[in-house]
Amino acid sequence: MFGATPLDEGLVEFRVWAPRAKRVSVLGQELAPEDDGVFAGRLEARPGDDYRYRLDGGDEWPDPCSRFQPEGVLGPSRIVDTRAFDIRPGPGVTLEDLVIYELHVGTFTPEGTFDAAIPRLEALRDAGLTAVELMPVATFPGNRGWGYDGLYNWAPHPTYGGPDGLARFVDAAHAAELAVILDVVYNHVGPGDEALSSFGPYFTTRHETFWGKAIDYTQRPVREWAIQNAELWTRDYKIDGLRLDAVHAIFDDESPVHVLKELRERVDGFLIDEMEIGDLRPIEEWGHDAQWEDTLHHELHVLLTDEHEGYYADYGSAEGVKRELERSNPRFVACAQNHDQVGNRAVGDRLPPDKDRIALLTVLLSRDTPLVFMGEEYGETRPFQFFSDHIDPF
Repeated sequence: MFGATPLDEGLVEFRVWAPRAKRVSVLGQELAPEDDGVFAGRLEARPGDDYRYRLDGGDEWPDPCSRFQPEGVLGPSRIVDTRAFDIRPGPGVTLEDLVIYELHVGTFTPEGTFDAAIPRLEALRDAGLTAVELMPVATFPGNRGWGYDGLYNWAPHPTYGGPDGLARFVDAAHAAELAVILDVVYNHVGPGDEALSSFGPYFTTRHETFWGKAIDYTQRPVREWAIQNAELWTRDYKIDGLRLDAVHAIFDDESPVHVLKELRERVDGFLIDEMEIGDLRPIEEWGHDAQWEDTLHHELHVLLTDEHEGYYADYGSAEGVKRELERSNPRFVACAQNHDQVGNRAVGDRLPPDKDRIALLTVLLSRDTPLVFMGEEYGETRPFQFFSDHIDPF
């Protein structure tokens, strides 16, 4: 496995893909070259030690598969022994049982940490929720943001509480009989992607995304960077499922097996995709469990608000709501609100509580898998706007 993996007897195995380097060293010792541009070695080290990789005797960089970035994206990587986590198994929730609660760790409580969220879990269970879905927690530049511009996908964000905090949160959720679903981003990385491209060709110019360089999944080690990361969450942190962000921007038609189909073959737990309306590849071709379906949301939102601008132009009829209710099924995840439909609005305004209750009730009575956005359970009216932290000098 890529990254720094603690072994027994005071040894740690370091493994990194660095085809652009002729030599790679860590902790003052050279790693041995292997096939496909991989460098590896077993060195004396222990959990808690910090390290960077030095490429060809020059620049030093954090590990692309770092388990922890305690000082953020510009600091060193830290060795973490995920075997030491004591996380109880999940509650065994099935797809038909899922009632998902989407929350953003940084704004769910005033403290904005995993630990601060734990005391609220039992109340969510008592409200009828069966799973919490965390917006991305991978380490991104700065301290606060939505999380979709993560740079170190294997490292829980230090501001939220890092690896230990996430492990405590998952254990507490399972104790409260809640499954945990983690939002992951495999279509791009955030600012600072030179920290990955210095090691190897993670990115391609054959495709482009709205948010950053497209990732090159024709490269076997890049596929492993993503799939091993998914395995880390579900195996080491005992996370019950993954929500894959914007999979329409994961390009892999050149490969014999699409990377997301291979991910399904290797990863246990729920796989739920965000996909463009009308594209059913996640559930029909890749074998994933479910995918977001926004059509019911759009029909309800326009019917209740009379907004017809932008992509709402073709929605807003009672016949449309009826049609979506007739085609609803547990493999579609539906909502009255979610982070995108609220946060991407100009001022992040929510549906008024009286209208939201109608929309949410309709979703809950459908056969779709329902998703409740944080605050809906009590009629939150404060906005949820997009926000991002920056570390570059102005």
